[in-house]
Amino acid sequence: MNVDSIPIKKETELNFPKLMDMVQPDDSLLLLMHGSPDPDAIASAMALREILQKTKGLARSAFASTEPVIRHQNLEFAAALHLHIQLVHQVDIQSYRLIALMDAQPSFFSHSLNYIKPQIVFDHHPYEGQWSAGLADVRPYYGSLSSMLTEYLLCARIKIPRILHTALLYGIKTDTDNFDRATIIEDIRAYAYHTRYANMQLIRRIELNQTPARFLKYFNYAYHHMNNFRGRRVCFLGDIESADVCVQIADFYLRLIGTYYVVVAGIVEDRLTIIFRGDGYRQNCGLIARRAFGEIGQGGGHRSAARMEIPMQELKESIDGDVSARNIEIFILMSLRREQKEIHR
Repeated sequence: MNVDSIPIKKETELNFPKLMDMVQPDDSLLLLMHGSPDPDAIASAMALREILQKTKGLARSAFASTEPVIRHQNLEFAAALHLHIQLVHQVDIQSYRLIALMDAQPSFFSHSLNYIKPQIVFDHHPYEGQWSAGLADVRPYYGSLSSMLTEYLLCARIKIPRILHTALLYGIKTDTDNFDRATIIEDIRAYAYHTRYANMQLIRRIELNQTPARFLKYFNYAYHHMNNFRGRRVCFLGDIESADVCVQIADFYLRLIGTYYVVVAGIVEDRLTIIFRGDGYRQNCGLIARRAFGEIGQGGGHRSAARMEIPMQELKESIDGDVSARNIEIFILMSLRREQKEIHR
């Protein structure tokens, strides 16, 4: 089916009626995002709410996440959209009849959140673990979830507000890293469609404000402590204020000549967060992350980007109780080396 010049995938055509059947008039919906929400997750959640609000008339809806929005760009993005995103533990989950998990899967939840059972799951990461939902649409081959939700919006045949066009375009832009990461034609078509209506000036303003000045100390530390193994750069930053520090440093170092993947790790509260960035050509970041740290960590990703989180208690048990900075760095390096040896067997 073609709607507004965008071919609609068969999965969307089949799943859209299921979605409509699941939702009652004047229903209540919690839109849940895992981790610190990024633009793709936020835009996709907005799109689903718009669809159900316009087609069914929601009596109540709310946005929630398992972690606060931390990255400055994402905070500015959410503020520009006038969105209030609550932390999941501040929400009365039982008061919502439906829970939709966006840009994640139930298997991503930590043990403390296993009680959450979403009926609707939309994601574009590879399938992970065993779980079920009344409606599950997971397409790992899509570069962004915003592209998938664009198809659902067109299936609903509703008028899309300009602010939602803007959000979805920015979601596609960021999750595909301006199409430098794994992308399919559906992402490009959705992006081109939204450019006709989006507020490009707002997106440019958000993109120009990226790095807080206080992050420069971490860049300085990385400059002096980055390990380089023939184009594979690895750095442990120690205690950091947010995982976004790792993201920004990894993105920066990936642009250095001769670099084909970067691993940057840091301790955020009670977890070791490990960020992977790659050129998407010679290495598969998602596969590296799972092979190196999947036994004790949670997470995943794509060829060019991935993330793993390891609870400090699990890490402590794995390295015989010695959680000194040097020992954690050795653990990261040795885990990555073992992963490389497995590949070459």
